[in-house]
Amino acid sequence: MNTPHERVARYQDPSGRPRLARVHGQGTSLQPLEGVRLEPVAGDLFGERSPTGEPWVEARAVRLLAPVLPSKIIGIGSNYRDHAAELGRPLPTVPKVFLKPPSAVIGPGDPIPLPPGSERVDHEAELAVVLGRTLSRARPDEAMAAIAGYTCLNDVTARDLQKIDGVFARAKGFDGFCPIGPWLSVGLDPSRLGLRCRLLHPDGRVVLAQDGNTDQLAFGVAELLAFVSNIMTLWPGDLIATGTPAGVGPLVAGVRVQVEIDGIGILENPVIDRADRADQRRAAQGG
Repeated sequence: MNTPHERVARYQDPSGRPRLARVHGQGTSLQPLEGVRLEPVAGDLFGERSPTGEPWVEARAVRLLAPVLPSKIIGIGSNYRDHAAELGRPLPTVPKVFLKPPSAVIGPGDPIPLPPGSERVDHEAELAVVLGRTLSRARPDEAMAAIAGYTCLNDVTARDLQKIDGVFARAKGFDGFCPIGPWLSVGLDPSRLGLRCRLLHPDGRVVLAQDGNTDQLAFGVAELLAFVSNIMTLWPGDLIATGTPAGVGPLVAGVRVQVEIDGIGILENPVIDRADRADQRRAAQGG
C-alpha cells in the first residue's frame, strides 16, 4: 500500500462551519472511521497548512464534507482494459471525455438516491485527481505539477438510461451521483494503486464487487490531464475521474457502498430511494 505524505479532510464543526484537518489513522472496511482522528489546521486546501493547536477530533463524531467543491467533474470512459471488455467496447484511441455536473457531488456518509424512472443504477469505483492550480494547454510533466492530491470517487450511473440515451449526461448527472472523499491524499504515486468496491448488505453480507489496480489504466494520469487541459482550462478543485475497472454492478436501496483506494481510505455511502430523501427533507423542515 502507498503511504501518502498527508491526508487532508474537510469537516463541519459544531457551529456548522467548514474546517480543514490532517487525518490520522486508517479505519477498517467494516468501520471506515474507527480510530481515525482529525487534527485541525489553518490554511488553504491548495496551499500551506499548519496545526491550530486545537484538540483533535474523532472523525466519526463529526460530519465529513466532500473534500473539494469542483467547478466541473471530467469523467473518462472505458479507461480500464477489463472494464472496456466487460462492456463489449474496444479501447478508445484517445481518452473518452464526458462531464458530470457539480450538483451531483456528495460527501462521505451522504445518501445516494436512486431516481425514479431507472431500473438499473450501477456503482463505478474510481481514482479522482484533484487540481491544485489552473492548468491550460499543459504537457504531461507540467500537468503532474498542478495536482493537489487524489480522492475516491463513485461514478454512479443509471445504466439503463445510458443505453437509451446513447449519451452520458442524464445517466450520470442525477443529484447524488458523484460521491467523493473521504478526504484528499497528497503525495501519492498514482501509477499502481489498488482500488476496490464493496457492497455491505443489511443482512451482514459483504460483497467485493470490484477489485482493480491503476496499473491497468489505458491512459495514465499525466496523459489524461494534458489531454483534457488542451480542451478546457482546469481550475483548482476540478476533478478528473480516471475510469473504473471491471465489476460494475447494480445498487439497491438499503446497501452501503464503499470505494477504497490504497493510500487514500474508504468512501462509504448508503443507498436510498429518492422518495426516502424527500421524506427526510420534509421531516427536517417540519412538514
